Amino acid sequence: MRATWRGLPAARYGTGWEPGLVVPAADGSPLITDHYFPRAEGDFPTLLVRSPYGRGLPWSPMYGMLFAEQGFHVVLQSCRGTGGSGGRYHLWRNEADDGRATVAWLRERPWFNGTLGTVGPSYLGYVQWALALDPPPELKAMVVQVGLHDPYALFHTDGALHLENALLVGIGMTHQHRGMASMARATLRLQRRLRAITTARPLRGTHLSALREEVPWLDDVMTHPDADDPYWDGASVGAAAERLSVPTSLITGWHDALIDQTFESYARLRRAGCETALLVGPWTHTSALQQGWPEVFAESLGWLRGHLCADPAGLRATRARVHVGGEGAWRNIGDWPPSPATEPWFPAPDGHLTRQPPTDSAPLATFRYDPAAPTPSVGGPLLSRGAGPRDNGSLELRDDVLTFTGPPLTEPLDVVGPVSARLRVATDTGYADVFTRLCDVDRRGRSTNVCDGLAPLRTGERKPSEVTVAMSSTAYRFSAGHRVRWQISAGAHPRYARHPGTAEPRADATEFTPVHITLHADSALLLPRSVAAPGFPGAPEAGA
Repeated sequence: MRATWRGLPAARYGTGWEPGLVVPAADGSPLITDHYFPRAEGDFPTLLVRSPYGRGLPWSPMYGMLFAEQGFHVVLQSCRGTGGSGGRYHLWRNEADDGRATVAWLRERPWFNGTLGTVGPSYLGYVQWALALDPPPELKAMVVQVGLHDPYALFHTDGALHLENALLVGIGMTHQHRGMASMARATLRLQRRLRAITTARPLRGTHLSALREEVPWLDDVMTHPDADDPYWDGASVGAAAERLSVPTSLITGWHDALIDQTFESYARLRRAGCETALLVGPWTHTSALQQGWPEVFAESLGWLRGHLCADPAGLRATRARVHVGGEGAWRNIGDWPPSPATEPWFPAPDGHLTRQPPTDSAPLATFRYDPAAPTPSVGGPLLSRGAGPRDNGSLELRDDVLTFTGPPLTEPLDVVGPVSARLRVATDTGYADVFTRLCDVDRRGRSTNVCDGLAPLRTGERKPSEVTVAMSSTAYRFSAGHRVRWQISAGAHPRYARHPGTAEPRADATEFTPVHITLHADSALLLPRSVAAPGFPGAPEAGA
């Protein structure tokens, strides 16, 4: 595993391994646990890593061995109902109690010196937040990598189902803890049947052909689109950050499917006065642990040594470190976002995008969305290999996609912070989504996605209404000669389950109705801190 990456620090210790330890869960179920440790005399802090994905590849080498050889005991545990552990798995009901039960078990180990940290990505971040709801006194540091705290937001945006990601989560939760071969076969089945699964009427239950077994929780999350539904009570553990005092490092990527949850956690920790740090790289949810692993590991190790070993050498002087897209440089900045200022850009006739406000709110452009032939998704924050920045050229040739493009820039333009859109739109049915995307058009005319977002429309028939669409965040430099493009459509399928054009729930819809959507001139793309260079805060790192 060490040979896979360049730039990892040299091992400090040889490592040992105690596999198959049994830890009693809160209800007494056996939680199967592996213990990695440095082969050396002395006290070493402990890292708790709890996972529903098994304890083999890649978790054993990446978290067990690599951290043990840096001077940590590592307790790698399979969550209840996974990886040989007893009991029944549930997405959120047991993690807080089982985490506390594991800490109680640790207190009885002769090698546990009373200093505990946690580390891990994705759902392995969720279990950290669950433990932090009532943090044990031994917990001295956390590192949440591309992490989750709100299952609802993983699966839905204001009622719009994240269909492709939901299916991939189902595959991972069902098969990964059974080994890489089982996971690979299930992923291949999903790839082969993705179109048939995502275009079925209704959607409910169609995932069975890929998963090869019933997964009740997946059917439940797909068919409960309302955040206020009692089904979701207790699912989010994000409130832990509102009162936390445990130093917490947050790591994400600009195309991570959970990036907005990371920024939400960071803001909560800052308001609580908790010591925190933020790293945002040029990664997707999966590439952060692949191509980005040397950077992610160094950040994580520095934070854990600084707070568990009293070794501050790996800690930054600034809270935030971000990779700037378009420029390809890392920058250290004092906080995130660096400024609350925004600048509006407005759509204009003939597909132009301008900083000049419109003189009226007249209809500007109309397009037809047909759910029987939904607008496809291209790149963005997905869990699949197709995630990240992609050429949007073929997508933008479609009749159901509007584009508005600014003039060539005479000097670089930096967009740093949360991006959003304020749209004034009307529909002829009252039911639709709006998907809006920021793109960078280079000198050759290639259009590449930067960030985006979707929101359901709630309009009266033919009566315009205003909707604000959160488009995530970015730190991006549009080079001189490039152009800013605003892309607008009514969906991104199968990233989001297609809107049926009616009031019928997406998972149960069988009848589809095409929708005409009209954009009005007083709509605006809101770009944060979009000022000419050198206004970007912080200097690029040498050699970046």
